[in-house]
Amino acid sequence: MTKVKVLIVEDDVWQAEQYKRILEKNNYDTEISPHALDAIDRIDNYNPDVILMDILLTGSTAFALMNELQSYSDTSEKPVIICSSVGENLDIENLKKYGVKKILDKAVMHPEDLVAAIRSVS
Repeated sequence: MTKVKVLIVEDDVWQAEQYKRILEKNNYDTEISPHALDAIDRIDNYNPDVILMDILLTGSTAFALMNELQSYSDTSEKPVIICSSVGENLDIENLKKYGVKKILDKAVMHPEDLVAAIRSVS
């Protein structure tokens, strides 16, 4: 069975490494991208099954990246999971047009929430 590939778009290196550790422990293949511009290249080369991203990124915003993903047929169907400290302020209904399937709030989530969210969209 092929491992599900998850691209982690997170500019907090420590947080990104924690996600990577949790996901790899649960048999996911992962790569980390520190910002939106790098993520575009990685998406083209790595071709993830799921994109896990923070909203508040250094430089270009996650919204710019999600808008870019929606403009191409090969990336518009990729499920996006938002994992953010401002998660409680986000409305999933407004974000569905960007491919967002789940929103996790960093302040209250547990490691198993991350795994469950990815499992539910992949």
